[in-house]
Amino acid sequence: MMGLLYRIFSSRMAKSMEQSRRARIDLSPLNYTAIYALSDIHGCHDELIEAERRIVADAAKIPGRKLLMFLGDYVDRGPRSSDVLQHLCDPPPADFDRYSLLGNHDDVFLKFLDDPRGNKDWLEYGSGPTLASYGIDVDYLLGQEGRSVEELGEAARLAIPPAHVKLLSSLPVAVTVGSIIFVHAGIQPNIALAGQIDDDLIWIREPFLSQGPQLPVLVVHGHTPSPRPTFGNGRIGIDTAVSMGGSLTVLKIADGQPTIL
Repeated sequence: MMGLLYRIFSSRMAKSMEQSRRARIDLSPLNYTAIYALSDIHGCHDELIEAERRIVADAAKIPGRKLLMFLGDYVDRGPRSSDVLQHLCDPPPADFDRYSLLGNHDDVFLKFLDDPRGNKDWLEYGSGPTLASYGIDVDYLLGQEGRSVEELGEAARLAIPPAHVKLLSSLPVAVTVGSIIFVHAGIQPNIALAGQIDDDLIWIREPFLSQGPQLPVLVVHGHTPSPRPTFGNGRIGIDTAVSMGGSLTVLKIADGQPTIL
């Protein structure tokens, strides 16, 4: 009897974990003549619009359909997180398919909305500008008015458009195009994508940064800021810290060749 209950419980747990796992998307490289990727926008809406303008101008010289990859972290630090999320809710440029991945900041933001007390650490992640972009003054509510974290969460839920929450809830954690894997942070070395857990794909640094994927793939990622794009062992890092005074790097892959636009 106990064995039967264990099997039932284990089956339900496995099913629940599978249902809660974020999507991983596989695309054919034959569908696209060029791929453009950028990461860690962090509320920098003006820089996003300028980068997209340069992408569209460059893509106009290339026939066929193009792929636009956003690698996560749309919120926090920068001044216009709400505008960035709204931009992602709007249609992509003509002749483009666009896929937006989940970043760790996006994930914690979404979890805060669901359970403010259990995810109050988000308030230390540069969340003030995010909430300010929705008209919420964190210092005033928590400091001068003495509101609780739960009340702050309720104010956020009322202020944030349902479309933005729906978008964040739907974001996948990986897109594969042939032998190229796009993720926010990286992967555990020597483990195929199907065996990766979501937290690693959106949070990992080591041992991925020093070892690379240790697989016959190229991983394009953000998450770890650097003054310049990083061309490492089986990986390209494109988080160049736009929200901290850096730039918003655009990686272009065409004819199998990665270049910086």
